Amino acid sequence: MEKNFKLVVEYDGTAYLGWQVQKTGPTVQGELEKAIFAMTRQEVRITGSGRTDTGVHALGQAANFRCETRLTARAFLGGLNSLLPPDIAVKDVCEVPLGFHARRDARSKTYEYRIANAPVRPALLRNFCWHIKSPLSLASMQKTAELFLGEQDFKSMEGAGSPRQSTVRRVSRSEVAPRDGLLVFTVSASGFLHHMVRNMAGLLAAAGRKTLSVEQAAAVLSARDRNLAPATAPAQGLFLVEVIY
Repeated sequence: MEKNFKLVVEYDGTAYLGWQVQKTGPTVQGELEKAIFAMTRQEVRITGSGRTDTGVHALGQAANFRCETRLTARAFLGGLNSLLPPDIAVKDVCEVPLGFHARRDARSKTYEYRIANAPVRPALLRNFCWHIKSPLSLASMQKTAELFLGEQDFKSMEGAGSPRQSTVRRVSRSEVAPRDGLLVFTVSASGFLHHMVRNMAGLLAAAGRKTLSVEQAAAVLSARDRNLAPATAPAQGLFLVEVIY
């Protein structure tokens, strides 16, 4: 009997070349597919809600796979977690209609970008935040984050070499707040462009350093020119938090 299973996956992306299977090197998708094969003896392709890059983490990546099996969702939850490496965990498994597709059916996603703003670099969090030594203005970052809200063209925030038919996206949440000694940028949208959140974080950091005013940040966004924007923030500060269906 063919079944379709939806997974919610948490992972530390430090050791992986991102989500998507590559010709060489470990990936999160590859590890999951190996574990599914060990349980089913079927070559299964698992579909994620979207790609995450090398070094990016997830608290709630969504994915689905279809296979002929009598195994239950509960069996997959226990079995996969016993087979996966310790830096990948399946938090939930449920059976869904055969037509469900983790990428196409996603309605919105939430990401966090975490910054450690302190004179001394963190040791334990080094793979999970961007360390910025110079003091940042939280107020300037918060005002700049508000510029991302609503439906607009985010061409200036798109990574180079990844053109899309449309670069218009609707952002429903964009805020910066202190949490557990870090500055956390939280953003929710109907969809994201390649490197969009990391480029947003780079713009926020420039505003926080006062190398870019809020008005200049607004001009960067409206210019639709990636070359005018600050450098992309490093991957290790980025977390995919949740996918909504």
